[in-house]
Amino acid sequence: MEEEILYVIDEEGNELEAVIVMTFDSEEFEKSYVVYRMKDDESGEYFAASFNPDDGDEGQLNPIETDEEWDFVEEVLESFLEDQEEEEEHDHDHDHDHDHDH
Repeated sequence: MEEEILYVIDEEGNELEAVIVMTFDSEEFEKSYVVYRMKDDESGEYFAASFNPDDGDEGQLNPIETDEEWDFVEEVLESFLEDQEEEEEHDHDHDHDHDHDH
């Protein structure tokens, strides 16, 4: 799976490479969200922001403003990560060659 890269600007104005983990929409908050992690960061820390998908590649990332939004984003991320773990476990269970010549 090819990584989708996102460029974020830190507090000092440095451009940093981030890897997009997932994007999703919320009807409740009427926003789109992106969850990402820093490309070279091994801490496993995730970041999230809202964005306007109509802005295309030049879109601005906006801070998540309320606790309700954070709760929603964390719930979606946790569910996504659990699904990823289950898929990886399933892939490892079936990690042998299925090419049977008779």
